[in-house]
Amino acid sequence: MKRIFILFFLNFVLHGFLFSQTNTLQQNSSQAKDAPVDVSIADFKKNMLPHEIIIFRSQLTQKEYQGMSQDNGSFSLRLPAGDRYEIFILGFKDSTSYNILDIPSLQANASYKKPFVVDIQFQPAKTFILDNVNFETGKANLTSESFPVLDELVTYLNRKDDERIEIGGHTDNVGKPVANLLLSMERAKSVMAYIISKGIYAGRLTAKGYGMTQKIATNATPEGRAENRRTEVKILE
Repeated sequence: MKRIFILFFLNFVLHGFLFSQTNTLQQNSSQAKDAPVDVSIADFKKNMLPHEIIIFRSQLTQKEYQGMSQDNGSFSLRLPAGDRYEIFILGFKDSTSYNILDIPSLQANASYKKPFVVDIQFQPAKTFILDNVNFETGKANLTSESFPVLDELVTYLNRKDDERIEIGGHTDNVGKPVANLLLSMERAKSVMAYIISKGIYAGRLTAKGYGMTQKIATNATPEGRAENRRTEVKILE
């Protein structure tokens, strides 16, 4: 009985050891088929851009790999070989398709030792409209549907912690110009107050009311007036 138990125990331990060794070899083999990629991102004046998120989307599997540039505007990652990757630059609520990175397949026992180099030149948007930020009619009180997009703005500001922004309020041409100017300012302040309440330092934010002075569409139609009633964010230098 003891002999049978010992043989069973040795067989169990040996099987576990072989499985562990096989699994390690499989992992090492898989890692050997990855390729190192060095990424840098700068604007058109060659100023390095920190805290930019770059996404690599596989054309074979649609799986996404991402990294964020450090203070020096660069980062490194590894991508599976034998695939083509579409490169996206993540902005606020959208992304910009930049280029394609082709990483050819490797033969058996081969590996990539030198990294693929991806140098991105990109000019981030300086202004964007906060869609679905709405207020009670004729008032500066935010509606609840505004909170999700404002929370996304907070997330963006936490990532881009070196940026200062202006929050601009805009109206259509309904009503008196002086009243619209005041309303647009109060609405910009409401947005700023919400962002501050989520932990963003007040010194990074400025509120400004433009009233109806900077229309982006005609005020002759309801659709145009709706476009002109907006909250806009401007990245400050």
